[in-house]
Amino acid sequence: MRVDLFDFDLPDERIALRPAEPRDSARLLVVDSNAGNTLSDHHVGELPSFLRAGDALVFNDTKVIPAQLEGVRHRDGAGGQQVSATLHMRVGPSRWKAFAKPGKRIKEGDRIAFGHSGESCFLGSLDATVEEKGEAGEVTLAFDLSGPALDEAIAAVGHIPLPPYIAAKRPEDDRDRADYQTIYAREEGAVAAPTAGLHFTPALFEALDKAGIERHFVTLHVGAGTFLPVKADDTADHRMHLESGTVSAETAARLNAVKARGGRIVCVGTTSLRLIESAAGESGEIRGWSGATGIFITPGYRFKAVDMLMTNFHLPRSTLFMLVSAFSGFETMHAAYKHAISTGYRFYSYGDASLLFRKD
Repeated sequence: MRVDLFDFDLPDERIALRPAEPRDSARLLVVDSNAGNTLSDHHVGELPSFLRAGDALVFNDTKVIPAQLEGVRHRDGAGGQQVSATLHMRVGPSRWKAFAKPGKRIKEGDRIAFGHSGESCFLGSLDATVEEKGEAGEVTLAFDLSGPALDEAIAAVGHIPLPPYIAAKRPEDDRDRADYQTIYAREEGAVAAPTAGLHFTPALFEALDKAGIERHFVTLHVGAGTFLPVKADDTADHRMHLESGTVSAETAARLNAVKARGGRIVCVGTTSLRLIESAAGESGEIRGWSGATGIFITPGYRFKAVDMLMTNFHLPRSTLFMLVSAFSGFETMHAAYKHAISTGYRFYSYGDASLLFRKD
């Protein structure tokens, strides 16, 4: 499909710069594509009323790391040009793929000294070699440190990589370390938060428990590629960046049991949906699964396992707007976004949410 079909105009003031307080007070647009494409306005705290006992929510328990690194590039003993790197996928104990700026000036073999700002006890020790250079500013960095020592160094000198549409308006601060993390984050490795999960609070979890709604967790480490624009003119020419994830055999079995007894699988966020669909067979059975997924869901995709999706509002021309258009219908989602914009919903990572029913 033509990428421009997924475009829409979003006023700048609709971009949320901070989350709602409390988190579950955010607005919730319910989009039922099987009931006359109805749209209804609610709040996240009302979520249990749209679910049934025996349904299962699937959460992504990845934890955001401070993956934005600033440093100085050295080449042939000569010093230094300022560079920044956003880690997006770990490929070994000491190696990360990253998006580097200025990407065109970085070459294989360059040495980069990160964290040389005097702010860290790791001053001078978080050094890396550019092992490989890819497209669009992507590089593979081989760090001098490895394993837990590298993790500690990154945590000490790195910054939370706020989405570009927020970072362009304000700097990262101490609040973001908590705000840009779900309350159930557990498995370190994400560069971006699974933002639909940011709306959940202990009080909402308690209400879901009382309603008989199950909770299950999978892990997909969200990469910085989620923020990259689609530069192709046709969706067939776009290449997704890989993200690593895991669905345990135990979780797969429990989700299959939910389906077998007539319950619905409700994914919290596009990341958990993409992972569940990657793990599902053509019959809809979910298998234990681990690996890297580059699944790209556009209209025409046949969903195999997921029945409902809770997700935030996405960028125009983005792969995620394409995904929700595939899930609930192209025209339905354009109408839903037009309604959200006209009625003051807040967009993107810190914004409001939608609850989507899969179009039959």
